[in-house]
Amino acid sequence: MPPLRHSSAKVPGLEGRLREGRLLEPRRDPLEDEARFLRSWLERPLVTGAVTPSGRMLARTMASYVDPQQDGPVIELGPGTGPVTEALIRRGIAPERLILVEFNPDFCRLLARRFPGVTVIRGDAYNIRATLDSVLAEPGAATISSLPLFTKPLERRLDLLNAAHDLMRPGAPFIQFTYAVVPPIPAKCEAGSYTAAPSNRVWLNLPPARVWVYRRP
Repeated sequence: MPPLRHSSAKVPGLEGRLREGRLLEPRRDPLEDEARFLRSWLERPLVTGAVTPSGRMLARTMASYVDPQQDGPVIELGPGTGPVTEALIRRGIAPERLILVEFNPDFCRLLARRFPGVTVIRGDAYNIRATLDSVLAEPGAATISSLPLFTKPLERRLDLLNAAHDLMRPGAPFIQFTYAVVPPIPAKCEAGSYTAAPSNRVWLNLPPARVWVYRRP
């Protein structure tokens, strides 16, 4: 059974289309993507949060926590220009399983062109319940986030975490990266409502970053 009630239409002739049963690599220009990010950050710094996209090693680290064998859609919050999306597809997640929630309309159009088959939702990731209310047909297998959580109060961050877990299978990961030395959501919680585990610092990213994985028992 397909994980979504509807999916984005595939447009012939776009990057990433299938040829001889294999997905062609998306044609990404890193310099062009960095320019897009910088423009977006200058216009909306609290929304974009970063001046450059996630590096390839950081994207791979984030994607490594998603199990391709676990049933259900994979939700990505704040995909930007798609470096983590690309890493998820390389990880073995079928594009049709990916639901991308992005606020920036320019990024939404870019993602739809770059990754045929994915579902791109323009909406507020911090209001994930309402944003995905009519999209999910079954519990998610994972949520992977590049949102700038430190721009929001802790209460808002915790609400996002709880809402994401409400939409996923028990034990499914909420994956979040941060440049900070402290976790974006506290590692210790009250009443055992979730567990938190950090990755090693990804030194090859600029700036260096760490991935935090939150699960609800």
